[in-house]
Amino acid sequence: MSANLPIRKIIHVDMDAFYASVEEMDNPELKGKAIAVGGGGKRGVISAASYEARKFGVKSAMAGTLAAKLCPDLIFVRPNFERYSEISKKVRAIFYDYTDLVEPLSLDEAYLDVTQNKKGNPSASLIAQEIRDRIFNEVGLTASAGISINKFIAKVASDYNKPNGQKTVNPEEVLEFLEQLDIRKFYGVGKVTAEKMYQKGIFTGLDLKQKSLEYLDDNFGKSGRYYYHIVRGIHTSEVKPDRIRKSLAAERTFSENLSSEIFMLEKLDHIANEVARRLNKSNVAGKTVTLKIKYSDFTLQTRSKTLPYYVSDKSIILETSKDLLYQEKLNNSVRLLGISLSNLNTENTMKKPEKKSVSVQLKFGF
Repeated sequence: MSANLPIRKIIHVDMDAFYASVEEMDNPELKGKAIAVGGGGKRGVISAASYEARKFGVKSAMAGTLAAKLCPDLIFVRPNFERYSEISKKVRAIFYDYTDLVEPLSLDEAYLDVTQNKKGNPSASLIAQEIRDRIFNEVGLTASAGISINKFIAKVASDYNKPNGQKTVNPEEVLEFLEQLDIRKFYGVGKVTAEKMYQKGIFTGLDLKQKSLEYLDDNFGKSGRYYYHIVRGIHTSEVKPDRIRKSLAAERTFSENLSSEIFMLEKLDHIANEVARRLNKSNVAGKTVTLKIKYSDFTLQTRSKTLPYYVSDKSIILETSKDLLYQEKLNNSVRLLGISLSNLNTENTMKKPEKKSVSVQLKFGF
């Protein structure tokens, strides 16, 4: 770890089984049962699973049909994203009581830079504990947290004592922590990459650290440099409170495959309406319309068109999507359609924050 790198106090807060926990809070009869949010119907995909369901191997992004086989008593609950968003805003309000440097990753997790904080508390660990206590007392849910010198280690640490726990990796503990870590626990190392690393004898952070930069570049391409640095505790990305939305989308998976463009028009109408609703709710517009098509053999195709002006009107989004649908012949029957709008006006209008110079001593009370 370079002595020249700034040492920050970063907290990663991750809500425990967020969607499922909100459903249990709102419906006490579900408490302690194996539940899945989403996943109903023949084509449903699970958005979240309670810890009771996870014991049977049920997890997010899994087909509902498979989940039901793994857990015969699984209870499927229809998602209520407006409710999840409402709860998420309450949690974030707590974060902002401590720092303005909050970078949300999704509704249920965020990074906080508390190097300098509104409470004047020198201990990031105590701040994390206080935040978690407040989330439980004021919102009614549990959260886990990771605390360390950068975003990468904080995120890895937040998963260490889940659920309802926290893990602090002090500056002097970073290298040993990473060396002992199973390579599957490294954020950014997916299942396929982990298998490739296993085949090359890389099982832990220490194994990874023994590989040269040249070796990692040759075997893992552009990601090689990233792996080389993170295993040495080097991750310079700052907490960015102005994360700019790059796109906005909606999609639908059909209960039966559709084989003709004519049958898809009604579906596109509903999807375009949802995209327009989300654009207007967020007060944004975009220039690039992209049509997403997933075929019955699970191959994916996207078709895009960039307009000369920003749009948020449903009729224009729909007509553009129709043009893209008819642009070329379909390869197969279709199981999913989606519409997204990118090249948003937020990318041009949002101000970048001023960079503040912060002087931090090495011993600063984690």
